[in-house]
Amino acid sequence: MLEYYSNPDKSLLPKLLCRPSKGNDDVMKSVDEILLDVKNHGDEALFRLAEKFDGSRLDSLFASPEEFDEAEKLVSPELKKALNEASCNIRKFHEAQIPHSEHMETQKGVWCSRRIVPISRVGLYVPSGTAPLFSTVLMLAIPASVAGCRDIVLATPAKEGKVNPCILYAAKLSGVHRVMKVGGAQAIAAFAYGTESLSARDKIFGPGNRFVSFAKLRVSSFVAIDMLAGPSEVMVVADKSSDPVFVASDLLSQAEHGNDSQVVLLIREDEREAKKVYDDVKDAICALLKELPRASFMQKTLENSVAISFSSSKDILDAVNLYAPEHLIINTLDCDELAEGVENAGSVFLGPYSPESAGDYASGTNHTLPTSGWARSSSGVSTDSFIKKITVQKLTKEGAMGLSETVMEMAASESLYAHRKAMEVRTCR
Repeated sequence: MLEYYSNPDKSLLPKLLCRPSKGNDDVMKSVDEILLDVKNHGDEALFRLAEKFDGSRLDSLFASPEEFDEAEKLVSPELKKALNEASCNIRKFHEAQIPHSEHMETQKGVWCSRRIVPISRVGLYVPSGTAPLFSTVLMLAIPASVAGCRDIVLATPAKEGKVNPCILYAAKLSGVHRVMKVGGAQAIAAFAYGTESLSARDKIFGPGNRFVSFAKLRVSSFVAIDMLAGPSEVMVVADKSSDPVFVASDLLSQAEHGNDSQVVLLIREDEREAKKVYDDVKDAICALLKELPRASFMQKTLENSVAISFSSSKDILDAVNLYAPEHLIINTLDCDELAEGVENAGSVFLGPYSPESAGDYASGTNHTLPTSGWARSSSGVSTDSFIKKITVQKLTKEGAMGLSETVMEMAASESLYAHRKAMEVRTCR
């Protein structure tokens, strides 16, 4: 239960903040077999693997219009209202991210520009294991729709031949064109290689278990992926002003994703005050666990987790930037000031009334975020993730003449004389 360390030596931080690891050799072997099976046998393999892994004997690989209609009837009015409000906020925030093309004259007669072009065919993966993640449908499909992707296919495992109605409703609401009733590594294989009924995707998005993550890793050498995502994680920064129930609930909200998730509590106080904060949070966790149905998941996650106290903001920020959390909650009096020092995080939540669950569902930001330290170099999914930027240049004769000497000198100095010649011939005509 959140083993506690007070002012540890900095050299110990990498070990204390180490993420839980599991043997992956068997998973990788299975993934390779699945990928090869789908590559060689297409739709037939998808039908067979859906029955093998999901226990779902499918009549069709794709959800029918009738299934969408039935799903709409099954979703409660209350959830429809929530999904509509969430989708509105997510759409607003992602529409604001649409970039503008540049068009400029770098020197007389030399015009350069960039065209913003949507990625044509995208594959969105949405897990539906211990919980149907219809919120992930919104987070992936809305930015794809906003970007203008012309072929948006979502894959999610079916149960007894049917996709969760909430996922189907969210898919229709978000602009998905087709829903494939296939999960796991086999869905990633279908996206990567294509089958008789699905053209290969240009880019693959979405979280998943280790099988899905390894499949994305394997195919990333020839098809683009959004990121390499691992188990979910949250880091919470607290001080003596923090409500321990708020802190405990934030830690548990991420802990319930699965027993390979991780939560980290950082406390910025002197040793005596920090121990009191830790004890109060631990008591609050124990109380909340009695109220929550997924307590068994959380107990195992808490065994992977740690609480660390430091007396200085600098030490806290060093720990944050070393760990590079997927979700970072700063629940301190000076949260805005402290956030200025954050360089590595997927998404940041500031103050006592900004739970991570707000970003997971409805504030407008995206919850598909880099995990396992990838926030040091990667961003979460955004509208940018679904577009390409194509540079264009147009030179007038005057522009070519003005640039010719520079180009010819540089090309000759690199011993690329055909490059030089391509400019030289234009100076003679």
